[in-house]
Amino acid sequence: MSRFDAPGNELDFLRYAGLTLADSSAILSRLLSRGVDWADLFFQSTSQESWLLEEGLVKEADASISEGVGLSAVCGEKRALAYGDELELAALRHAADWVAAVGRQGQSGRMPVLRRSTHIRRYEALDPRTSLSAEEKVALLQEIDRLARGMDERVKDVQIALAAQHERILVVNSTGLVAQDERPLCRLTITVQVEHDGRRERASAGGGGRFGYERLVLAGSPRHWAQEAVQRALHNLEATEAPGGTMTVVLGPGWPGVLLHEAVGHGLEGDFNRKGISAFSGRLGEMVAAPSCTVVDDGTLGERRGSLSIDDEGHPSQQTVLIENGRLCGYMQDAMNARLMGMQPTGNGRRSSYAAAVLPRMTNTYLLPGPHSPEEIIASVSRGLYASHLAGGQVDITSGRFVFTTAQAWLIENGRLTRPVKGATLIGHGTKVLQRITMVGNDLRLDSGIGVCVKEGQRLAVGVGQPTVRIDGITVGGTAL
Repeated sequence: MSRFDAPGNELDFLRYAGLTLADSSAILSRLLSRGVDWADLFFQSTSQESWLLEEGLVKEADASISEGVGLSAVCGEKRALAYGDELELAALRHAADWVAAVGRQGQSGRMPVLRRSTHIRRYEALDPRTSLSAEEKVALLQEIDRLARGMDERVKDVQIALAAQHERILVVNSTGLVAQDERPLCRLTITVQVEHDGRRERASAGGGGRFGYERLVLAGSPRHWAQEAVQRALHNLEATEAPGGTMTVVLGPGWPGVLLHEAVGHGLEGDFNRKGISAFSGRLGEMVAAPSCTVVDDGTLGERRGSLSIDDEGHPSQQTVLIENGRLCGYMQDAMNARLMGMQPTGNGRRSSYAAAVLPRMTNTYLLPGPHSPEEIIASVSRGLYASHLAGGQVDITSGRFVFTTAQAWLIENGRLTRPVKGATLIGHGTKVLQRITMVGNDLRLDSGIGVCVKEGQRLAVGVGQPTVRIDGITVGGTAL
């Protein structure tokens, strides 16, 4: 059992490491006396497991536990991080002496009196791994495999991945804040391969959130996601090559919000804007999108994959309006970048582990709904492309340019969805795409809980979403003549 697995308050958390809150305060005081602007201690214990079924057999069942502490110090634009799994006072004192090198000579500060965070919990404090027994997990995987194979005779292979994580953190920072969080997370992914007349296609679907496995079963989600995966694979099996050119594109609700996340969201993170390398740098107050567009980052949504009760610096999660009625009005901030830009932290300071530096990162980022029905939007297009699901993409933060591949799409002809197509890529510029949104649907949907974001090598759980939107004048790369 992990030394941090005992339930209780932050004193229990530290007691298993042989430390006290007074010890933590003394370490941070040691750093402030050496001229640093900000410092924190980040204690973390993470237990996780993963299961994989292939060819009807459970071929992998892995489990791991990691725990340790990271000590960060920031002075101006300089940052130092020391970390390790030696949870001892002597080791922390040595780490403090090392990271203090970034401090200003001849300057010092004082550690405030410690105060406990009064944040709101956004999910239950539970370990999702324990919500089903090992036998029940194997039975669930086998049942999903049976369901997916029985949905169509063209289904030839099924792969199912089930994973869960139980994370406990304690943050003590140099403002005197003491904050603790217990974070569940689970995810189910179903991938199917279909085959007909020698042609093969694959597709995936799945979801999850900050709850236990049993929630997936009770909601009937495995059957729903198996149907989605089979339908997407069969769609591409029957699809023809997509045409290319500049055209109107309609993006469906939910997961297509990943385009917004990549093409716009990263450009609204504080570090890129402080350094002046984002396409949105220095543009607060300007119109950067169509007046129908309001974009928010919201970590307060209950049990969503990207939600947090507190960020990894101890700040309560919040809803941050980034673009309001087309006007740029905010950035996502951690403590360091907020201080250097003369702003307030927004609860977006995140790190993948105690061994990683905090960065301003997204939580759940989405476009708010508008007045149009999805049927009205599709009916308004004489010729274009409708994409209900997107695959991978790339974006250049500095220029805002992006390339995305569609995973499921149809041609729109005379206001109707006609033939399914595949191989379409969406090419454009983040700010220009926002300005070319001409209709916003009333059907806002968040993704099913599958999002993973990578920044500077750190992988984190995130959420995306949007209603149906019409975008005029996107370059579509296709192979059909």
